[in-house]
Amino acid sequence: MAAQTARDSYGRLLSLVASRSGDLAGAQDALADAFRAALEQWPARGVPDNPQAWLLTVARNRQLDVVRSAAARTSVPLDEEAIETMFLVDPDPDAIPDQRLKLLFVCAHPAIEEGVRAPLMMQTVLGLEARDIARAFLVPAAAMAQRLVRAKRKIRDARIPFALPGRSDMPERLDAVLEAIYGAYAIGWDLAGEAVLTEPGDADEDLADEARFLADLLVQLLPEHPEVLGLAAGLALSAARRPARVGPDGEYVALDAQDTKRWDVRLMRWGERLLRRAHGQGRMGRFQLEAAIQSVHVARAQTGCTDWAALALLYEGLVRVAPSIGALVARATALGLAHDPALGLAALDDIEPAKCQTFQPAWAARAHLLTLAGRHAEALSALDRAMALAQGPRVRAELAQRRRQLLSSAVDRGPGDSSRQ
Repeated sequence: MAAQTARDSYGRLLSLVASRSGDLAGAQDALADAFRAALEQWPARGVPDNPQAWLLTVARNRQLDVVRSAAARTSVPLDEEAIETMFLVDPDPDAIPDQRLKLLFVCAHPAIEEGVRAPLMMQTVLGLEARDIARAFLVPAAAMAQRLVRAKRKIRDARIPFALPGRSDMPERLDAVLEAIYGAYAIGWDLAGEAVLTEPGDADEDLADEARFLADLLVQLLPEHPEVLGLAAGLALSAARRPARVGPDGEYVALDAQDTKRWDVRLMRWGERLLRRAHGQGRMGRFQLEAAIQSVHVARAQTGCTDWAALALLYEGLVRVAPSIGALVARATALGLAHDPALGLAALDDIEPAKCQTFQPAWAARAHLLTLAGRHAEALSALDRAMALAQGPRVRAELAQRRRQLLSSAVDRGPGDSSRQ
């Protein structure tokens, strides 16, 4: 039960604990102590009626102990009434407004190093491990952990207030907030797709849902901001396909092989509605382009086919404003499928080689385009590399199936037949 509560409520609990003291690292330590106490006590004493309130009370008491201990060591007079007020936590978390948006904007404060703002939000608000964040940002785990520690120390030492910024200060922080929510959703989506075959990966799917929830909260805060609308639209359209990602035997199902009848119509309609509202503002941006790409994919539910030419154009726009490795690989794939595999392969070759070496989707895309180009030996080699880089059995099993099909087709053609598939 403690693990379930941690998974469901970590970000909300942390934001409540940290908002009183302004010490993010200290709040994390206090909350970690509270969860440890729950793991020790709940099995013997039973789960309290309100688990979140119990955890908040224990975390508050831990914070009080730390403050009192520091005062004793330094002989600083302790104002008990002021300290009690600082750490006072309503015992009913459901009666407290959600503080996570405040914590998101705290982590996006200009005093925080720009490159660590989104990772900091992903760890503190959504409870992601530093190693998973590091993998998403393609940096060593130890380096990411050090950056996060420094950022939390900066929040404490600079006494950054736990409050939503004014309208004039919000724009300079918003990009990092959007990036963090999008990144957390992507990590949850990827990890769920790579989960153990015998387990559904619910925890990672909850992470993706939590990111969507925060995106919808931002829509309530900034209902006319086109990029906020674009982010929420894109996540909704992507999540609509989730029911079809896993087959009846727990296998991973690639997008082009998914049964569109299993897609969530309600989420598709909501996403399209948000995208129309964003487009109506007349200011295009990265997350609107991301949402438009998702819209093209879900349109297959009505048309029966994917408009790769439209996707190639949208990715062309996306890489101009946000040239991430994922966007560059997706652009190359779309070019190859819309026009000619050789064009897509050339686009892959134009990407900085160091970025592609350990990026599994780049090798999977290369294998697909090489297969279409009739270069089957090279395709097999690329598939082997993609399988070696796959983080979990679902994706690895799907790639292995593609490899078996390619080998089978090679046997059917016989030596000397290099015709395209």
